[in-house]
Amino acid sequence: MKKLFLLLLILVPALASAQETEQPNPLKVLNEAAEAVESAPKVEVSATPKPRYWKNSLQTKLDFGQTSLTNWAAGGYNTISLKTFIDANANYEKDKMFWSNRLQLDYGFLYSADKPVLQKSDDRIYLESKWGYQAKNELYYSVNFSFRSQFSNTFEFPTPSKKADGSALPDGEEYNTQDWKAASVLKSGLMSPAYTNLALGLDYKPLSWLSVNLAPLTGGLVIVDNPLLRSSYSQPLKKEYEDVADLPKLEDGTTDGTVYKAVKFEFGAQLKVDFKVNVNDNFAFSSQVVLFSDYLDKPQNLRVNWDTRFDWKLTKFFSFTFITNLIYDDNVMIVTPEEKAAGLPGKQRVQFKESLSFGFVYTFAR
Repeated sequence: MKKLFLLLLILVPALASAQETEQPNPLKVLNEAAEAVESAPKVEVSATPKPRYWKNSLQTKLDFGQTSLTNWAAGGYNTISLKTFIDANANYEKDKMFWSNRLQLDYGFLYSADKPVLQKSDDRIYLESKWGYQAKNELYYSVNFSFRSQFSNTFEFPTPSKKADGSALPDGEEYNTQDWKAASVLKSGLMSPAYTNLALGLDYKPLSWLSVNLAPLTGGLVIVDNPLLRSSYSQPLKKEYEDVADLPKLEDGTTDGTVYKAVKFEFGAQLKVDFKVNVNDNFAFSSQVVLFSDYLDKPQNLRVNWDTRFDWKLTKFFSFTFITNLIYDDNVMIVTPEEKAAGLPGKQRVQFKESLSFGFVYTFAR
């Protein structure tokens, strides 16, 4: 009994010591750590969105039309038409400064069975860029740049009076494509004409959808690269021909276009009014009027460009578009078929164009 008692005295301290040095339970440690994290005070971090100074958009539109007639008693012609439009915008605004950029591209053609040639219906390049810095409230100092031209040559196709080789049309035959092309009359082309100007002035923006720009210092160039068209756009004579009574003639009796300058400098004042409003998500209207007076050449005769555009979005990808373009330019001579037949010169006239179309539209915005 005495020996058993001594053995217990030795084993009890040893077991107690082993219990004290026992390794902790891993699950218990993890639970305690999780509870500590949950109970720790949370620090709220405010997520401030990064400011966006640029707003970009790209609208594309494709219109297609087709008419086919078979034994149609009322008459008419088979036609096919295709037209494209691109409207790209890149606008920057930060603090007191803004910079707006817009590029509009139009191109379209049609084919009609009554004229066996491809005729152009739309062709326009229009780039405008405006920089402004706030002077006071809605008034901004501004610099405005613009460029207008087209992609390719435009022809008028009067009914031929003879075949392409100059012979008379045989009985029972019709004029072919080559005959129509030989009778065509060139009206305009790439960089013929092209208008570009740089305007310094003030921009007034009383409303988000209205901008009025007055630039009393506006310098510009009228470019007519093709010599055959320089007379029609009243380009000035080259210095060596200014005092020549009888200007050089071509074989058809018209004045040789090389006697005119390809570039005319203009300096004057410009007024530009931009109106753009979105009535709702489906209907938008925009209009721009540009008036220019040339201090150097008949300042009382204003050059007018007035463009309007209605967009009615029917579904996500289809819309109606109605466009009008009005131009009056004192330097552009318009010759009617009657005047041409009588050998009379053309004169200044109001130019007007309207277009109604339905087609596929898609807009990229960021």
